[in-house]
Amino acid sequence: MAGGERTVWIDATHTVAGACWCEGPLLVQPEGPNAGLRAAEELARSGGFGLVVLDGVDPDATAMVRVSRAAHEGGSALVLLTRSTALASLRLSTRALPSEYVWRRSPLGEPATVVAVKLRIEVRASGWSAAAELTIPVWHDQLRLALDTHHPDRRGASQTSPRQPER
Repeated sequence: MAGGERTVWIDATHTVAGACWCEGPLLVQPEGPNAGLRAAEELARSGGFGLVVLDGVDPDATAMVRVSRAAHEGGSALVLLTRSTALASLRLSTRALPSEYVWRRSPLGEPATVVAVKLRIEVRASGWSAAAELTIPVWHDQLRLALDTHHPDRRGASQTSPRQPER
């Protein structure tokens, strides 16, 4: 997170696999949904995490209130990834600001490609609201039109060295 806070991802259904979690959020995989709820409650209340994400648990109303209170007490943001929502306590909206795009100029000085986009993010909840602007880089990738690496793409340039004749 931007302010140096830590993030924890609680994967109650063990759906996250194969990814390197060396950097980024702490991954917790409890033994089931009830253990996931208890882990989310404790980690949110601890104050050691700026963001707690709970995935794979559909809490009932009392569990939802308990986890929400724990997050409030610990000063954490709480995200529940569930199939259904009983309560929308936060509304998030984003929009790009086209007038704030950062362009790379062509050799003639005209705007050629976008290199960064500024987004305006607005958050509203009962009793408060906040907004922020975030500039994110735009990645341009060379589109290869031919799927086989041994054939030249439609632009006529081969992406690999020529094939060696068979003996």
